Amino acid sequence: MYILPFLTASFQHSYMKYLYKYPQKKFPYEDLRDENARRSRLDREYQILDTGAFDDNRYWDIFIETAKEDDDEEELLFRVIAYNRGPEPAPLHIIPHVWFRNTWSWGYEDQSHKPSIEKVAPLTAKSYHKKLGERYVRFSPSPAAGSNQEDVLPKMLFTENETNNELLWKSENDQPYVKDAFHRYIVNNERDAINPENKGTKFAAWYAFNEGEGIPPGECAVVRFRLSRKNQTFVDEEELDDTIEQRIGEADDFYYHISPLPMSDDLRNIQRQAFAGMMWTKQYYHFVWDQWANGDPAMIPPPPGRKHVRNQQWKHLYMDDILSMPDSWEYPFFAAWDTAFHCIPLAMIDPEFAKKQLDLLTREWYMHPNGQLAAYEWNFGDVNPPVHAWATFRVFKIERKMYGRQDLDFLERVFQKLLLNFTWWVNRKDSEGKNVFEGGFLGLDNIGLFNRSEPLPTGGVLEQADSTGWMAFYCLCMLNMALELAKHRRIYEDSLLHLDM
Repeated sequence: MYILPFLTASFQHSYMKYLYKYPQKKFPYEDLRDENARRSRLDREYQILDTGAFDDNRYWDIFIETAKEDDDEEELLFRVIAYNRGPEPAPLHIIPHVWFRNTWSWGYEDQSHKPSIEKVAPLTAKSYHKKLGERYVRFSPSPAAGSNQEDVLPKMLFTENETNNELLWKSENDQPYVKDAFHRYIVNNERDAINPENKGTKFAAWYAFNEGEGIPPGECAVVRFRLSRKNQTFVDEEELDDTIEQRIGEADDFYYHISPLPMSDDLRNIQRQAFAGMMWTKQYYHFVWDQWANGDPAMIPPPPGRKHVRNQQWKHLYMDDILSMPDSWEYPFFAAWDTAFHCIPLAMIDPEFAKKQLDLLTREWYMHPNGQLAAYEWNFGDVNPPVHAWATFRVFKIERKMYGRQDLDFLERVFQKLLLNFTWWVNRKDSEGKNVFEGGFLGLDNIGLFNRSEPLPTGGVLEQADSTGWMAFYCLCMLNMALELAKHRRIYEDSLLHLDM
């Protein structure tokens, strides 16, 4: 599977669209792995286009769209359009999935509260969750394509979102239907892999466009479905398409006014896709130190040494939020200074979300009691460049310039917390008190031969010019914030004297 940049996304997620370019040949995993293993560091990387997987344009352009209804933001509409870009007809399978994240196996929940999905009509499945209530996922027949004159109806597949212990660990499965069931059913033709009772915690609707020769060149297959709280009898395709087109128009208008200056269509499209990438990079992130260190009640306990390795000083951490990740595709992990940089462009389209991110990173369940900001998930105690004051003031000014609002409460709240972080830097990273700072890992562009976040093997400290420069920048940013606050609240004149010394 080969993904292109996300195409568009409205800031409130009322309309989102992205594109897969999917080869019609078998994906060349082994070829990519083996050839890159053979090459040396002096050779160019062997990439997917080098494999021939996309030769003669034998691939699918698959556009996936989602939209919200006017009167209920939890009514979600989906449309998948797959174009055959190749020179010949080709078969295609589109298999939308619905599943519940498996938290019931951890041992924290009563098994009687386990969520469920079951078939309730030929093209409808109903889900139930103790917090979310009931939802219905309803599918529409796909219009005929090519020589096939009949609509394509999906086959409803059900299983449990449980690990296949027998395959992975050579141990007995708790029950017969496991999470790899759909692959085994469709690809391996294992007819007993899915639950014949049409229920489970994982569900798929299998659209098979393989009658005759498949989808002709230049033509497309279309799949429509919706996730709803309403138990409707069918999907109104015309209404669904009209709603999506309305959301597209709203998104077009919004992004046009974000950049009203004369710009070429290409530049507007580049900017819009960049914003879309920021919106698609949001991700739910859950990290609780106590659970990470001690394991889950129903699972194999982690090794005792886990409590005494990295992150042992961050026992207060409780992360349970939607965060802007470095990249939800390649780098889906927590990294605070990446998030701070993200907030600058995010402030142009969604200043409330940008402010919430910066505020969150300084809250007491994130920030260490000594004032240090968490760095990244593999070692929260590492040191990164102090960019949060800069990001906070930039977000404040962007909102004021573009939306005519100045959120002084936000600026003051984060400023107060950053005073703690500034003090941490002064107390912890300037051991001799001469305003020459040590720091640690301060950016990918200056990685050294040894880990600067660890004590030096020769003893002593490593004074860094870039660390000292970052602290000078930090001080100037805090000074600017204090100047702004002092215009409205005279108490911050004291901060000006402190930062100017």
